[in-house]
Amino acid sequence: MGRSYFHLHLVSDSTGETLIAVARAATAQYEGVSAIEHVYPLVRSSKQLDRVISEIDTAPGLVLYTLVDRDLSGRLEEACRATGCPHLSVLAPVHSLLESYLGAASTARPGAQHMLNAEYFKRIDAMNFTLMHDDGQLPSDLEEADVILVGVSRTSKTPTSIYLANRGLKTANIPLVPNMPVPPALEQVQRTLVVGLVASPERIVQIRQNRLLSLKADEDTSYVDRELVAEEIAFSRRLCARNNWPIIDVTRRSIEETAAAILDLYRDHSLRFIAV
Repeated sequence: MGRSYFHLHLVSDSTGETLIAVARAATAQYEGVSAIEHVYPLVRSSKQLDRVISEIDTAPGLVLYTLVDRDLSGRLEEACRATGCPHLSVLAPVHSLLESYLGAASTARPGAQHMLNAEYFKRIDAMNFTLMHDDGQLPSDLEEADVILVGVSRTSKTPTSIYLANRGLKTANIPLVPNMPVPPALEQVQRTLVVGLVASPERIVQIRQNRLLSLKADEDTSYVDRELVAEEIAFSRRLCARNNWPIIDVTRRSIEETAAAILDLYRDHSLRFIAV
């Protein structure tokens, strides 16, 4: 059977990140169907909405939106009904439930979740720290990290670190290299959560081969020798076991799934240091 396609219009008065995430999570559940995404962020005026409606008229399809301005959302709904496009305010059911539970009406504030508050600057600080401590850099102040990721090459340490930084965690990552000692500071941290990332030798070799191919480098190297890679992974497991560091196998995990597991570990880890 061939793959079928449909137009999916995502209209937001903010960055559209929430809307895109919800839409992709939902459409991923349908095999053989792909959405042609039309994303319209920061729609906050009638002129901007006119352009959106024009494009929906040109390519009719499903319309999902997050517009807190009632006039704009009303105009969009009217236009969708005129063209016969199914439409849904993604946040409306959530707002309705919250209003019923809290007994208070919501305040229309486009992009309120992106305000420059303390949480925002915490994420910026975490991102700066994480970028400065990527791939074993600046090991002298590892104690300042919230999380340290350790693992052999190609276990997704850097992208996972950046994801965690975006969630507000200062994250350092340390590569485990054959015949190279780990930084002394790593085994001396007290309050920082250290997590080992591992994967199957086959997966590591596959990723490394693709990496060498992209660099047009010689593939006849111990870097992609399956037995040597297995020894690297065994070493990383022994190191983690010796220090009682939790291990996450990333062989079949996405970055998001790995980060979610680490955040869960971090919450439990943090409870140990909360004063009773």
